[in-house]
Amino acid sequence: MAAFIHDTVLDQALSYIDSNCENLYICSTQPTTFAEASSTYKLGTKATPSIGAPTNGDSSGRKIVVAAITDGTVSANGTAGFVALTDDSASMLLAVQALNATQVLTSGNTFTLTEFDITIPDPA
Repeated sequence: MAAFIHDTVLDQALSYIDSNCENLYICSTQPTTFAEASSTYKLGTKATPSIGAPTNGDSSGRKIVVAAITDGTVSANGTAGFVALTDDSASMLLAVQALNATQVLTSGNTFTLTEFDITIPDPA
């Protein structure tokens, strides 16, 4: 028997990320908690990243698109491999994703990212 979740349910989860995301952190290691994303592994920050409304996923489910970043602030030297979206007011890690390619960062510079998707696939 195939599983089913209505698009509206998936959209609510993705809209929660859009409505509550206060910061995008670029991180050296995959964070699993808010503290790791916002402090332990943080190499840089972009406040209030632009996130689009939920749409159909590329192959299934639903997705949101996080707009390209051109002016992220680098606060530590290191190699970034992950991006984390957080709700800082609630100390909540909302989503984490690996970068397509790692970036070597130098404190005091800016970082850039191409736009990327966060997808919730349809259940199997």
